[in-house]
Amino acid sequence: MSSITFYTYPSCTSCRKAKMWLKQNKVSFEERHLFKDTPTVEELREMLKLTKAGTEEILAKRSQSFKSLNVDIYDLSMNELLKLLTDNPKLLKRPLVTDGEQLIAGYSPGEMKKLCIKKEKEKEHISSHVS
Repeated sequence: MSSITFYTYPSCTSCRKAKMWLKQNKVSFEERHLFKDTPTVEELREMLKLTKAGTEEILAKRSQSFKSLNVDIYDLSMNELLKLLTDNPKLLKRPLVTDGEQLIAGYSPGEMKKLCIKKEKEKEHISSHVS
């Protein structure tokens, strides 16, 4: 069973809500500070494989950091964009929650609930085969 990684920034309201939701629902997770322990290019590449809308899903387009970019991201190659995101993690939506099979960008209790239900079913499946 994959574990849940929670990329967060402590002063982000959505991150605090997501963390509270995870704790209230007794979900175990690895917490990573988005700016101190930024996802690597390879981790971002893996996250993008889990999206439906690609980079649009993980970019914080309403952020001041994004608005002040002097770069047209659509002119960048994927490698250049991923390097830009690792160098400037403020360009990423917050929080990012992933189990390696599913990615949630931003605080979404409904999506988090689906992820937890899936995790519970995996746990039940594993324990029924062990017994």
